[in-house]
Amino acid sequence: MNDRGRARSDDRAEHAAQVEEAWKDRALNAEDGLKKAYAEISAHRSQIGQLLARIRDFETDLPAEAHGRVVAENTTLKQKFRQLTAENRTLSDRLQAARSNARFADKRISELEMLLLDSGAVPDSGS
Repeated sequence: MNDRGRARSDDRAEHAAQVEEAWKDRALNAEDGLKKAYAEISAHRSQIGQLLARIRDFETDLPAEAHGRVVAENTTLKQKFRQLTAENRTLSDRLQAARSNARFADKRISELEMLLLDSGAVPDSGS
């Protein structure tokens, strides 16, 4: 009896040690992941700061009339983009319709050829 009790006690202690070791590993992995996340966030913040500084430098280098010109060019480009997008959509619709018409014509030609073959009126090959 005592041997069984000790064996169970040893098994429980071993299981508890394994569970505790697993939790320690998870905690260490979580800490490592947290350190990596903080490092990545710090790197991103640094990059954002550098990019914002570059933007400010570009803005200060531009004279007042150049800023207006850039805004006007941007607006023009946006309008041109919308126009080209609309034209592309129209051309895509036309292409789809043309393909549909071609499929219909092919089907109709096949039907007519079948009628010709069924009627026995095979066209002369022009020999």
